[in-house]
Amino acid sequence: MALTSAQRIALTVSFFGLLSFLLGVIAENKKPPYGTPIKGKDVVICKFPSDPTIAMGSLSVVSLVLTTIVGHAAIFYPYKSKSVPRGALFRSASLSAFFVIAELVSALAFAMLLWATVTEGLHRSNNIHHDLDTQCPTAKTGLFGGAAFLALDAALFWLVCQMLALNARSDYLDEDDKGDYGQVFASDVDGTKV
Repeated sequence: MALTSAQRIALTVSFFGLLSFLLGVIAENKKPPYGTPIKGKDVVICKFPSDPTIAMGSLSVVSLVLTTIVGHAAIFYPYKSKSVPRGALFRSASLSAFFVIAELVSALAFAMLLWATVTEGLHRSNNIHHDLDTQCPTAKTGLFGGAAFLALDAALFWLVCQMLALNARSDYLDEDDKGDYGQVFASDVDGTKV
């Protein structure tokens, strides 16, 4: 059985959203709590263990961006080569509300993932400190994990938006997959016609 374009887009959103979530959780779990301070003459050099935190965080950001791009495509894609004006799509109050929520959750997840990844990278590259009492910090604990859950939430909101967009398209194009409806009279049920 071949997948429809709507099913392929939904699977793509799901795949990249789940991938962003998993990479963010792995980045959180592999992140060391702190580095090892090595005291020198008037400086402290922080040594961090080798781990995939920055790579996993970066890949999680990329996956989230792909989720958001495909999420937009899920709403505006001309299924069955029939495009629908944006005004007709967003006439649906529920689609408009979920679209705004999906945008906000995606932006928040992106900001948190980027913040954690950049902070971790800065701690690694700026590892010479003149403060002799430094503890060699890493990115705040929980940022990667929280952002990972927001990325998963964003993917779920994009899937809801796709379902609502398909309903709005069906209403606009007056498509009904359930068949033809006719008027039924009570006399038809009894077998006698008036």
